[in-house]
Amino acid sequence: MTPTLIILLIVVAVVLLLALVAWTTYNALVKYKLQADESWSGITVQLKRRADLIPNLVETVKGYAAHESGVFEKVTEARASVVNATGVKDSAAAEGELQGALKSLFAVAENYPQLKANENFLQLQAEVTDTEDKIQAARRFYNAAVRELNTRIQIFPNNIFAGMFGFSSREFFEVEDQAAIEQPVEVKF
Repeated sequence: MTPTLIILLIVVAVVLLLALVAWTTYNALVKYKLQADESWSGITVQLKRRADLIPNLVETVKGYAAHESGVFEKVTEARASVVNATGVKDSAAAEGELQGALKSLFAVAENYPQLKANENFLQLQAEVTDTEDKIQAARRFYNAAVRELNTRIQIFPNNIFAGMFGFSSREFFEVEDQAAIEQPVEVKF
C-alpha cells in the first residue's frame, strides 16, 4: 500500500466514525426529546382535566356560599391562567396561582356542613384529589425526562452534535411561588 492510500483509508475511517457517532447521537437526542414532549403532554392532559372539574366545583360551592364571590372570581381567573398558559414557565406560575385559589375555595367549603355532605361535592372532591395526584406524577415524569434530555445535550461529545442539530435544554416544571404549594390542597371533609 502506498502512503497516500493509507492516509485516504484513515481519513475515510475517521469520517465514517464521526458519521456513526453523529447518527447515534442524533437518534438518542430525538428519543429523549420525544420523551420530554410526551411527558409534557401528560401534564397538559391532567391540567386540562382539573380545569374541566373546577367550574363544576365552583358552581356546587356557589350554591351554598353565593356571597363568597371574591373567592369564586379568584378561582375562575386562576383556572383561566392555567388554561391559557403557554410553555413550562407560564404553566408553573399559573399552577401556583391556582393552588392558592383552590385552598381558598376549600376553606370556604369547610364552613358549610350541608355542602360537605353533598354527594356531587364529594364526588368532585374525590376527582380533584385524584387529579392532583396525577398532576404530581406527571410533573415528576416530565422533570425526569427533561433531566435526561438536558444531561444528554450537555455531555461530551453530544454537546457538539446537539448544537449542530438544533437541540436545546428544556426548563423544569417548577412552581415559582413555592409557599403556595408546600401544603397540598386540603380536600377532605
